[in-house]
Amino acid sequence: MTSVALPWRTLRTDLPASLVVFLVALPLCVGIAVASGVPAELGLVTGIVGGLVVGFMPGSSLQVSGPAAGLTVLVAQAVDRYGLAGLGTIVLVAGLLQVALGLLRLGRWFRAISVAVVQGMLAGIGMLLIVGQLYVLAGGTTPHSGPGKFTGLSGLVGEVVRSHPARVSLAVGVATLAVMLLWDALPGPLRPVPGALVAVVAAAGATAAFELPVDTLDVEGLLAAVRPSLGHWDTLADVGLLATVATFTLVASAESLFSAAAVDRLHQGPRTDFDRELVAQGTGNTLCGLLGALPMTAVIVRSSANVRAGARTKASRVLHGVWLLLFTAAVPGLLGLIPLAALAAVLVHAGVKLMPLRTVPELWRGQHQGEVVVLAVTAGAIVTTDMFTGVLVGLGLAVVKTAWETSHVRVTVLDGGTGPIEVSIAGNATFLRLPTILTTLNGLPADRTVRLDLRGLRHVDFACRSALDSWIDTHNGNAGVSVHVVAPRPTEDNRARMADAAE
Repeated sequence: MTSVALPWRTLRTDLPASLVVFLVALPLCVGIAVASGVPAELGLVTGIVGGLVVGFMPGSSLQVSGPAAGLTVLVAQAVDRYGLAGLGTIVLVAGLLQVALGLLRLGRWFRAISVAVVQGMLAGIGMLLIVGQLYVLAGGTTPHSGPGKFTGLSGLVGEVVRSHPARVSLAVGVATLAVMLLWDALPGPLRPVPGALVAVVAAAGATAAFELPVDTLDVEGLLAAVRPSLGHWDTLADVGLLATVATFTLVASAESLFSAAAVDRLHQGPRTDFDRELVAQGTGNTLCGLLGALPMTAVIVRSSANVRAGARTKASRVLHGVWLLLFTAAVPGLLGLIPLAALAAVLVHAGVKLMPLRTVPELWRGQHQGEVVVLAVTAGAIVTTDMFTGVLVGLGLAVVKTAWETSHVRVTVLDGGTGPIEVSIAGNATFLRLPTILTTLNGLPADRTVRLDLRGLRHVDFACRSALDSWIDTHNGNAGVSVHVVAPRPTEDNRARMADAAE
């Protein structure tokens, strides 16, 4: 009796959840593809692979994979530079690398990446996504470079003022965004229906009914859009392409595993196996690369919708892939009714969600100003240069910040006027703090005895040890008075080594 009832209870919860995830994923798959500069169908292909392939694989049971807004800027840059064929190779190789990293059990190490770097990366992507889609809202062409997107805004304003179609397109986009925000604020039984879908359907209906002069989605058909390939391996000789592959691997893996950690906090079910999840994501990206589709990650928007809708097993995410496939095969013509301005509004909304609007104030109030600096510098570097450079700058700054914080040292001087001067040094004495230590010691009177207390030191590197020895010798030689050093107590390991040396 139990074995029969369990599947029915599972289906009763996972079937409605799969429909909710499908409705959330549909406009995002299409919008992300268009913003990335590829046919809309390729975004749906990635969503289908995320459901039907990755959905079956072990790793995380409830998070949902598909095209991610966080990769939009990177994909657009890759398509612009290497074309769709090059994008397929990049995604294919990145997927193979993810599989290899998962098999080597390195998935958990992606969680060691500074959260500030990841949030800064998403913030930079969010800014570029929002600003880039402002041009689409007004029916214009988005500049390719990050700085160009910002410097071209004045010209965009002038175009809106002069052009009636631009104003109509902007009105459609703003109305779509307003419907999304209002719908999400509605209480009661309407909440499970995604506001993005309602807004896009309403915009498509109004555009068709009133014959508004706005650009709509260009539909090729699934078979025409998908161009299977085993990869153009000769392009791997391009150093720039290899850097793009590395960036795809890093960003997609980090975003997926951070999403998995976040989803685990939303439910009480089985926890994510990060190595298996990385293999699953890599398998999906390998297949997407072979099909010439968009890269995928686990997406927190779809995943959280899946959990909130009551999903219990993998069935919900697999079924959402089935619904995407049926929609793409049965009614592809409906996509051609969607205004580009409406999709741009959906992506502006997604871009705002990538911004750490709550995180930054919380970090600042929590005395984590260094994290805010890393976040801001990473985002700024991505906006002004490119994704790869921005992430490297952020990682480098995070390492420097950590090194600086872990080398914290406190030097205290107590001088009673007579007798020895009490000096204590506590913390981690590394070369980074050597100027602070020597400035204090060199400022002591040369004709006074010094009692140097080093018991509070947890670590002393070679540079500091040499500098302290040199200062003690110099002080003793110049003043003719001694420096009494109170050293840390020897540990058991130190005693053992001392005993071995004595023998």
